[in-house]
Amino acid sequence: MRNLNNSANTFYKCIFLAAVFFQFHFTAYGQQSKITVNAGKIENRISPLIYGSNIEDVNHEIYGGFYDQRIFGESFEEPATGVNYNLWRRYTGYWLAKDDGVTIVPGRQTHSMVEMNGMHQIGVEPDQSAKLIYEPGRIANGWIEAELKFIGKGESAGLLVRTGNVGVGNDNFDGYEISLARNGKSILLGKHVQNFQLLKQAIVNCNPDSWNKIKVLMVDSSLVVYLNGMEVLYHTDAKIPLMTGKIGLRTWQSAVHFRKIQVGIAGKFSKLPLVNQPNDQVSYNWDIIKNAGAKVSFILDSTTAYNSRYAQLIDATGNSGKVGIANRGLNRWGIAIKQNQRFEGRLYLKAASLTSPVVVALESADGIKTYAQTLVYGVGSSWKKHTYSLISKVNDPAARLAIYVTGKGKLWIDQVVLNGTGSERFKGLPIRADIGNMLVQQGVTFLRYAGTMVNSPEYRFKNMIGDPDKRPMYRGHWNHHTTNGFGIEEFLSYCEQTGITPCFAINIYETPEDMADMVEYLNGDINTVWGSMRVKNGHPKPYGIKYIEIGNEEVIFNGDNKAAYENYVDRFNLLYAAMKAKDRSLKFVHAAWWRPNSDNMEYVFKSLNGKADYWDLHVGGDDPAAGLDTDKQLKEMKRLFKKWDPETKMKVAIFEENGSKHGMQRALGHATNLNAVRRHGEFVLTSSPANALQPYLQNDNDWDQGQIFFTSSQVWGMPPFYSQQMQAANHLPLRVSSEVDGGLDVSATRSEDGKILILHVVNTEGKGKTTQLNFEGFEGRKMETEIIVLAGGLNQKNSQEHPTRYKQQTSTIKLASTYTFPAYSYTILKLRRQI
Repeated sequence: MRNLNNSANTFYKCIFLAAVFFQFHFTAYGQQSKITVNAGKIENRISPLIYGSNIEDVNHEIYGGFYDQRIFGESFEEPATGVNYNLWRRYTGYWLAKDDGVTIVPGRQTHSMVEMNGMHQIGVEPDQSAKLIYEPGRIANGWIEAELKFIGKGESAGLLVRTGNVGVGNDNFDGYEISLARNGKSILLGKHVQNFQLLKQAIVNCNPDSWNKIKVLMVDSSLVVYLNGMEVLYHTDAKIPLMTGKIGLRTWQSAVHFRKIQVGIAGKFSKLPLVNQPNDQVSYNWDIIKNAGAKVSFILDSTTAYNSRYAQLIDATGNSGKVGIANRGLNRWGIAIKQNQRFEGRLYLKAASLTSPVVVALESADGIKTYAQTLVYGVGSSWKKHTYSLISKVNDPAARLAIYVTGKGKLWIDQVVLNGTGSERFKGLPIRADIGNMLVQQGVTFLRYAGTMVNSPEYRFKNMIGDPDKRPMYRGHWNHHTTNGFGIEEFLSYCEQTGITPCFAINIYETPEDMADMVEYLNGDINTVWGSMRVKNGHPKPYGIKYIEIGNEEVIFNGDNKAAYENYVDRFNLLYAAMKAKDRSLKFVHAAWWRPNSDNMEYVFKSLNGKADYWDLHVGGDDPAAGLDTDKQLKEMKRLFKKWDPETKMKVAIFEENGSKHGMQRALGHATNLNAVRRHGEFVLTSSPANALQPYLQNDNDWDQGQIFFTSSQVWGMPPFYSQQMQAANHLPLRVSSEVDGGLDVSATRSEDGKILILHVVNTEGKGKTTQLNFEGFEGRKMETEIIVLAGGLNQKNSQEHPTRYKQQTSTIKLASTYTFPAYSYTILKLRRQI
């Protein structure tokens, strides 16, 4: 009898376990979910301004991109380095000619200046890596050798071979790296395909503070490495070998000196010139033009600049043919020109005993072909502006602007500008039309012009207005030789032309008097002092600016410091009072860094309550489910605001959604963030992802998060661009009740007349979710439903070659009671009622 009972127990246990397994299996693999929407239950209104974006001059998204000035370094403020940039291309780091080689101190420039061998060397803060790539040709089989020695602390440095797809950033290139360790005890061979893989490492023993010769022999898929004449490493790459590419120098967190670069191909070897001659000193965004044997000196003259500190002097002492300078734009990536394209420009010249006209020309990168040119005669002994027009004969994505003479004499050059014309400029503004139009196509309704750039001590409004050729260059945070050619007024003009609502930030150490003048300049009547100045500068109508932010991420680097918060509050109150007195309608955003667990938050709130209309909150965006954390933060802010003052009107502005990604993962993160924003209705003014723009293969600081990428000739959207575009194009003003069971992130919105219902659904998981759909309060809906889907692997992104591979796909289906939301997707279901 006991045996029978045991059998029965076993049977029922099996049934129970099978049921549990079935339930688990169904849930895990069938991915069943349920969404219930009550279209008749309105939860809150949604502001049309939530579709924001953020621009600042980080990674050169403004100066070198959005700002339609094709010349980079127009005022010659960047110092001369002596490096032969005609042949070598720099990817970060400060490279300086020394003796017969170059010294690399990786990083961005700091404020300190020291003298070194009669040349200015600028101290730098360490960064991860820097590369110097030899541009003229590619090498398949052959050898390269160089000597190097370390001159400070660090990790490694060495050679690059067979490189391609090179950009700014730690591993932003393809190629092989051969590096000597700083301690002189090892040498490594690594492979980069936009990442890093250690292929082989050898133990060596050398003095890293003395010169060491590294040689790399390339034979098909094999590489042989020699150190000081001895073979130390041999490797055959059997897994998709890189067979050809350019050569270069690289440092990894190290200060190092390189010299004596040689290459050998097919039995012939040649030395590669790293440095210019001592009298060839040109600002480092410019290249030298001179024939062999030319008697000419190039000098950065600090005694007679038209604007800021320096002008470029060309001193030709003999009739040596073509001598001058050339510019290839940002990072020397070339100036894109098209056949019959017309450019306009201006430059400031003066001369002494000049015997030939000045030639201004569009040329091929090597200067062999001339595409368009104009001659400037009669250059006098005083600075004078000369305008010019050039019409290109051909297409060339990588041209240069050349300025040169063919006779004797001295020529000074300053403030060189080259702009597009007609349809190349956005509605006549100094803005690239292709980039400006992409922001419009994205559906941006709110645009913030701010970021760490405003924290630079020299960021001042009054330096940004008036004649752009007279605006001083300044030491910016991201670019230490920043132009004021594009500033707050140009930003507001763009927003005015597009209908986008603008907000900009100011430096907290501006004076109250200057800020009062700024408000009068922007919003004042024509009869006011500064309003009349605006009219004189070409803008009769007031800008009608409504939102101003005082500061940016204030007290972020101080820690939870009461004194720092008190200083910010004092500065805010001073500037607020001055500006509010000029225009009572202004709304202000304060930038005190939000620390929810800090007692200082209550102090800041009570100090600024009734003055600041919004508290600037910065959130994350890289996590596909970023909206969950954003939702928690917004709930906590609302709770605390009401706790501190139940009658408060202070709200939140999400002025930066930050991260380091620009692929599908970030697109989903932005979609969940906006779902969170919808749930909080008009408590949130806007949500502005950073950064709106990013040059292709450009990432100076790990903020690798551009929504729109561009080169000199191409513009395209990344997946977050399309995530934003989908949402902006399908805005409805009312959020209605939605309940979710099963892991999806959902918000539901409705039109005022109740005829259109939209579901915003984000699936952050790697499997499709078959979901039961219940719609209440939306009787008589049409079965035909518009489906808009953005989907793809988390790491997927668009490229220069495939710029629209990952974008939304739209279709119309007959929607039943279930729908399967794809893995890693953002989906909009757009339903309509029968009319």
